[in-house]
Amino acid sequence: MENNMETDSKTIYPQDVLPEISIEELTPEMRDACDRAGWKTLVPVQAKSIPYFLAGRDMMVQSRTGSGKTGAYILPILQKINAQQNAAQALILVPTRELALQVSREAEMLTRETRIRIAVVYGGVGYNAQLEAFRGGAQLVIGTPGRILDHLLKNTLSLDHLKILIFDEADRMLSMGFYPDMVKIRKYIQSDKILSSMFSATFPPQVIRLADQFLHHAELLSLSGSQVHIAEIEHIYYVVPGMRKERSLVRIIEIENPSSAIIFCNTKENVHYLSVVLKRFGYDADELSSDLAQSMREKVMARVRRGALRFLVATDVAARGIDIPDLSHVIQYEPPEDPEAYIHRAGRTGRMGSSGVAISLVAEMEKFKLQSIARYYNINMEERPLPSEDELERVVSERITALLEAKLRARDNLQIERMRRFLPLARSLAQAEDELSLITMLLDDYYQQSLHAPPAPAAEVVDQAKGHTQTDKSKKPRSRNKNRKKRQENPS
Repeated sequence: MENNMETDSKTIYPQDVLPEISIEELTPEMRDACDRAGWKTLVPVQAKSIPYFLAGRDMMVQSRTGSGKTGAYILPILQKINAQQNAAQALILVPTRELALQVSREAEMLTRETRIRIAVVYGGVGYNAQLEAFRGGAQLVIGTPGRILDHLLKNTLSLDHLKILIFDEADRMLSMGFYPDMVKIRKYIQSDKILSSMFSATFPPQVIRLADQFLHHAELLSLSGSQVHIAEIEHIYYVVPGMRKERSLVRIIEIENPSSAIIFCNTKENVHYLSVVLKRFGYDADELSSDLAQSMREKVMARVRRGALRFLVATDVAARGIDIPDLSHVIQYEPPEDPEAYIHRAGRTGRMGSSGVAISLVAEMEKFKLQSIARYYNINMEERPLPSEDELERVVSERITALLEAKLRARDNLQIERMRRFLPLARSLAQAEDELSLITMLLDDYYQQSLHAPPAPAAEVVDQAKGHTQTDKSKKPRSRNKNRKKRQENPS
């Protein structure tokens, strides 16, 4: 039976933990690549994960951006690619244009002086350069799921010869709304011998379920210790100005895009204020406090139990006894009154062997109290800079581009013909500075409806992902499910 996002996930732990590898133990091709990059030693994520790649074992690797993870999967890819074969043999899926370019730069450095050709594909730009790379016989393809799917649907990219599949920053791919595209991409992967690995900073339940779908008996490798185990809770704090603190929270939410979160305030007044602010910004949010009438409280709780509320704003007292399944984030808008409260709050995520994220917003003087809590409980707490306006604009722009391109892919010929009526108006509005506000208003409305609406029931999400457009049907990709079933029944 085919797995889906509803399926209960089961984390597989290695029966035999492989020893770390040194740069001297790498193959000659991999050592040459390290020389080209000027690497004298391997960083932990490379030393720990490369042995599993070489052993042909599918892995979920918990690793943050900047840890050296790109080299961890590019080096083994060098072993897999046949430079004489002009076909896509390795596919690296990434959530954003920025990451696609970053990965491609490192891949070009490591593959320099080899005959391996690279194609980088992402949305929001023309197709000509990407098509040229495919026609040139690119063997390593790096791209965002939406644009990769575009090329598959247009028959400009084939995965018939694929040997290795990498998901980089899988948690962000889900937060960007790429799950339906990823399900459709899977249908174009025919071989049952694909080596697949997933890299993610966190492994909340939805990411582990994604691994269940795309990886074969995947083992989870965490860099948080010598043991191979699931990461628990990632602790992050932001130093934010006291004025317009709610705006800082909005920036953080936009960047993180939690699938579900409890936002803690210390007073019922702040609970109500913040709930109103979030709703005005278009978020699916509601509140719980002692001032709430029982009927309203029951209505909010019913949405919580159904998994139909994305953001619950509450005090510690009001949130007592509330258990939200698969809670991805705990956000502390105000730091707790005592250290024990921090543990109780943060402990609401990362349940049942999954991982989660605890975020705290603090003033400059409050961070010392938070750091003392971290020392007392031996918590690794990371300070992050508040996202800038430029960073926020870039992330939002990439998300809306991905959403619109996905919507365009789903349209049939008659709908596209109907759209053409508005081409002259679109050109006119785009060229008139005074009218740009109309376009931005439409983009904002669609973004809010698509990304900040109440979460759809899991079954509905799966149905949408499985649904075929008219374009999909014309391609008739063969299913990989039969092969995957055989693999599950006869594990190697």
